[in-house]
Amino acid sequence: MNEMAGFSDKQMWVMSWWKLERWEAIICDGAIRSGKTFSMGMSFFIWAQTVFTGRQFGLCGKTIGALRRNLLTELIPHLRRLGMTVRERRAENVIVVRYMGHENQFLLFGGRDESSASLIQGSTLAGVLLDEAALMPRSFVEQAIARCSVPGSRLWFNCNPEGPQHWFYREWILKAKERRALHLHFTMEDNPALTDRIRARYQRAYSGVFYRRFVLGEWTAAQGLVYDFFDPERDAAEAPAGPFQEWRISVDYGTVNPASFGLWGRKDGVWYRVKEYYYDSRREGAQRTDGEYADELERLAEGRTIRRVIVDPSAASFIEVLRRRGFPVVKADNAVTDGIRITADLLRTGRIVICRSCGDCLREMSLYCWDEEHGRDSPRKEHDHAMDEMRYFAVDVVRGERSGFAAVAVERRP
Repeated sequence: MNEMAGFSDKQMWVMSWWKLERWEAIICDGAIRSGKTFSMGMSFFIWAQTVFTGRQFGLCGKTIGALRRNLLTELIPHLRRLGMTVRERRAENVIVVRYMGHENQFLLFGGRDESSASLIQGSTLAGVLLDEAALMPRSFVEQAIARCSVPGSRLWFNCNPEGPQHWFYREWILKAKERRALHLHFTMEDNPALTDRIRARYQRAYSGVFYRRFVLGEWTAAQGLVYDFFDPERDAAEAPAGPFQEWRISVDYGTVNPASFGLWGRKDGVWYRVKEYYYDSRREGAQRTDGEYADELERLAEGRTIRRVIVDPSAASFIEVLRRRGFPVVKADNAVTDGIRITADLLRTGRIVICRSCGDCLREMSLYCWDEEHGRDSPRKEHDHAMDEMRYFAVDVVRGERSGFAAVAVERRP
């Protein structure tokens, strides 16, 4: 098994823990790019194909697409080099593996939200691997665990840290011993494939809570400014001269609350927020209608070809007005914490730039804070309107790149 060459000591623990009777589960948490996901995937398949035949197993990610990207795309070629026959039935989300006379099925599940628990209900599993377990609803994880009723079944969890009040941290990591779970905490140093240069790149890419979680691997609370690394004097810029390759508009809709629109132009691979519209009905003493807001959006566009307008998904009536006026509208992804992480990454790496003309966006960035009072891993619901639509835009950019249509008209977690 020359595939095992070059594994770190901690990864080798992952590869062999199941040979000992005293543990019924394994939990690998810690930094991104620390080698925990790949070694766990290898070990899971080797265990299943060594111990069982004719059984079903569960492979779970936040979505099936994320599971394929984060685990299976890299893992399956290595399994084949070990001598396993791996056959995918993609339409059924099933992988059939044969090895040394043992054949088993691996069912793929996505644990996106509370309704996902029903997808796994009714299955009988000999084991389950939950990739990014901390991103899944508790109901889904507990339903997956309940499906493992075959004698000798075991549980496999990996995740990056979240806040210290997170249910998985409190119920599994802090109680690992009483649950008969082996807990292994990974850092980037536990991945021998990661060079010092790449490790330093990841260390530069994050700050604040994301640095402590994704680089140091700590289960730490979100505190202070959300974009604590951003200095308007240093990081805001003038809009570049010359033509732009593409234009988009992001929208956070509000009637009683402020409405915020951002005009984004792409030039030489960078997206610039060159102009904005911001209206606070409380401050102005009058609310505006959908039609009046659509007029303002047209003025913001100023005759430019807008390839897409990314809109707050709750603004159904405003979306309909924009579509009737001929704008190509997409509903924004409103996953807050993931969106903030993506936005921070694009800001830090200079892939999105806030221009000095966008005063309300810059003002909100200096006030946008984590909600420390209630212990929630989310920002405070104030000074967040330009922040929301900037987040909508950033997620749309990354999603477009992953889908391969970033420049057509129409994001692992580290």
